[in-house]
Amino acid sequence: MDAPARRLIVALDTIDVGQAQAWSQAVGPHAGLLKLGLEFFAANGPAGVRQVGGAPVFLDLKLHDIPNTVAGAVRAVLPLRPRMLSIHAAGGAAMVQAARQAADAGGTARPIILAVTVLTSLDAAALSATGVAGSPADQVLRLGRLAVESGADGLVCSPHEVAMLRQALGPAVRLVVPGIRPAGAAAGDQARVMTPPEAVAAGADWIVVGRPITQAADPGAAAGAIAAGIA
Repeated sequence: MDAPARRLIVALDTIDVGQAQAWSQAVGPHAGLLKLGLEFFAANGPAGVRQVGGAPVFLDLKLHDIPNTVAGAVRAVLPLRPRMLSIHAAGGAAMVQAARQAADAGGTARPIILAVTVLTSLDAAALSATGVAGSPADQVLRLGRLAVESGADGLVCSPHEVAMLRQALGPAVRLVVPGIRPAGAAAGDQARVMTPPEAVAAGADWIVVGRPITQAADPGAAAGAIAAGIA
């Protein structure tokens, strides 16, 4: 797959529509997409998404329920025309298939369906505590294969699994990578992190950056520096 023109996705992690709008205006010239997550959507609903504007939206809801419910949720957000929509691969093959089928109702403007494998906040010990044997990489590969074979367009994964997934699943699978921190930035609650150039070199199609941009004194300049570094 050809590389996207703008690889940077900026996570607008807030429940304040006005703040999201301000960030969108500042980073829009440098971002390929703006990520709005569950917290924002729970607080503001579809109306809040419509108000942000400024760039295509990655609606990061990480849908995870029975197949019929997830399909209904996908259909419900199609009028928002998100460029990307996330689901949990752990929901199983039937759930992923249902999400893809529902997305296809959007025609050529349908969202890219991205399956979340292992959350970047989980390290080996945390994953083991949930009852999953093996390393995070083992689980990422298992769920990644399941999701892609079931119709997902791509995966959300840690930067440290990008090269593995690229080799195992081929060049056509979209890889969207959070857990990105510019050199010198605090890791925060991300357990498995990498710098933007490292992630792109490993095979990421898009990288997701939040606080290092939105909490910067000049979010626009911070986004521009990261975008220039991975162009």
